[in-house]
Amino acid sequence: MPRTSPFGTWASPVALDRLVEDAVGLSFPIATARHVYWTEARPGEAGRHVLVRTAVGGGGRGTGQSERGTERGTERGTERGREPEEVIPVGFNARSTVYEYGGLCAAVRPDPFDGDVVCFSNFSDQRVYKVAPGKAPVPITPLAPSPRAWRYVAPVFTRDGSHLLMVRERHEDPDVPSTVVNDVVIVGTDGAEAPRSILSGHDFYSHLALSPDGLRLSWVSWDHPSMPWDGTELWEGELDVEKARVHNARRVAGGRSESVTQPKYAPDGTLHYVSDRTGWWNLYAASPDGVGDRALAPMEAELGVPDFVVGISSYALLRDGAVLATWRRSGLSEVGVLPPGACAFDRLDTGFTHVSELRGADDGSSAVAVAGSGSLPPSIVRIVPGERRGSRPAIEVLRWSRDDVVDPGYLSTAEPVDFPTGEREVAHALYYAPRNRDFTAPEGELPPLIVNVHGGPTSAAVPALNYSTQFWTSRGFALVDVNYGGSSGYGRAYRDRLRGRWGVVDLHDCVAAARHLVATGRADGRRLLIHGGSAGGYTALCAAAFSDAFAAAASYYGIADLEALAEETHKFESHYTDSLLGPWPEAADVYRARSPARHAEALRTPLIVFQGLEDPIVLPGQAEMMVAALRANGVPHAYVAYEGEQHGFRRAEHLRRTAEAELYFYGRVLGFSPADELVPVEIVHEDRIAPLPRS
Repeated sequence: MPRTSPFGTWASPVALDRLVEDAVGLSFPIATARHVYWTEARPGEAGRHVLVRTAVGGGGRGTGQSERGTERGTERGTERGREPEEVIPVGFNARSTVYEYGGLCAAVRPDPFDGDVVCFSNFSDQRVYKVAPGKAPVPITPLAPSPRAWRYVAPVFTRDGSHLLMVRERHEDPDVPSTVVNDVVIVGTDGAEAPRSILSGHDFYSHLALSPDGLRLSWVSWDHPSMPWDGTELWEGELDVEKARVHNARRVAGGRSESVTQPKYAPDGTLHYVSDRTGWWNLYAASPDGVGDRALAPMEAELGVPDFVVGISSYALLRDGAVLATWRRSGLSEVGVLPPGACAFDRLDTGFTHVSELRGADDGSSAVAVAGSGSLPPSIVRIVPGERRGSRPAIEVLRWSRDDVVDPGYLSTAEPVDFPTGEREVAHALYYAPRNRDFTAPEGELPPLIVNVHGGPTSAAVPALNYSTQFWTSRGFALVDVNYGGSSGYGRAYRDRLRGRWGVVDLHDCVAAARHLVATGRADGRRLLIHGGSAGGYTALCAAAFSDAFAAAASYYGIADLEALAEETHKFESHYTDSLLGPWPEAADVYRARSPARHAEALRTPLIVFQGLEDPIVLPGQAEMMVAALRANGVPHAYVAYEGEQHGFRRAEHLRRTAEAELYFYGRVLGFSPADELVPVEIVHEDRIAPLPRS
């Protein structure tokens, strides 16, 4: 029988070490006819990104999907299959920093005689290297005059494989964002020549695509002050590889108020793309004469996602003329096939609730993706839509993001929640109830609630198994992932709710979500907590400064001073706040009014702050500004800073310490003792922690 113990004090198998042991981040799968490649971010190797591959049909890490459910743990021992093969040796790190967030950093060219040839961006010097099986990587781009001054992302091989097309970023003065120049270049894969610019003049470029005959190049570009989810343009031109130029360029679609993304060519040469011109990111086929582009399977769902990183993919064009795609509806991912000539997708039963990075194999036979569900961690999967098992497509799981398995009795699954915001509008969230088969709470007790605020802010929380969430719910916390107004996945009108109102709508919706859960009996209104990273950290800091709804808050590399952000941040986001707040410096009064650090006298909420000391996006001074204000106000707080970390923590020891310190901090503020043996974190003004009021 379960033991009775207060919420927050439950002993959990999702231990601190389990957050990082045998866990990797999976991204950017690439498929050829014989192999599937992907990138693994490994916390145990100081966050190194390793390019790996496995043979198609080689067994991988088992086949099947959510129909196995709780049986996955027993099958793992017998279906381990072939281990992935590392493509790059120790000392190399496959990660680009173009636009600081990077993106697709590798390209693969199959060679039936010598094995595949791979080109990738290396993190330490940002040079592009070529590597073949069993050989050492060889640089094909020159060494920059200063560290990481020349960067490359989203490489595409020309038809004969002799050259590589890439988006380039040049930092003429690393300390001045206005001197950063982006263009598209071509470089020989033999490394004998310097990259030559073939497209320039726009502030940003993304999504290079080459026609099957190798003669046409399409690309997406945009200019300040737009972000790629605000307004972009899709272009197409004729590529002359020998002369390194693009001529007869035409604008296919897009503009200042239309977000166009993900151009791809079908086997017959038809150019496809995703546009939100109707208010939803849907799929289109371009007309050869530029008149009358066709909407394919229009629906009130989002086939696109915000292009924070370069090279995102949500659909594949198959060799039989069909389209395999994933889209989001009501916060959940769906997958479907659009047969040739059809006007609607046939939805496939994959069992996954979150699917991303869906990309077609080079022979058009199948697709690969990163997929997960409430009971399955994110995994690299291969989907063959033409092969069916009952109502399901054939799915091969090639790599789980973690080897260990937690019994479902300790796992909480996402419940989509719609709630009123108080402005005659509805917002959305994913609610996770406390769950631990070994414990029950005392009768009548309600759980503390953590409001998790996603970054972006034009991003979204997704319903995939995340041990960081289960860490809290298995200890007796409820958690709600809030997709506040401005989040993606609910159409452009919902995304536009944040325009001019950042720091208002996001905070208001987070408070409304918490109060809705309190009112419906799923959370204790005295024990509301809020945490988030980056833009989510900003919302958490706003909660500490501008709201009394929360008993404590936690910020990971959050923005404290919007004026400093506008003056200091990198090129890609240097005008992001124009749409979120107003143009800088004309709207300086708005920036000051919504900066938590500018209202230090209002800070009363206990706060723990985490910061990477090499963060190029939110500089450490932002965190230190908040800490100084908390100290001056006599507010209980803790500050944990990490050497060697940037925007988002990657090292195993830091990920573990962050969870440990946050749990310890909440225990001290809420007055309970966690079951874990925790290394204390220093809490300044700990003696001023006020006891919670009685219910």
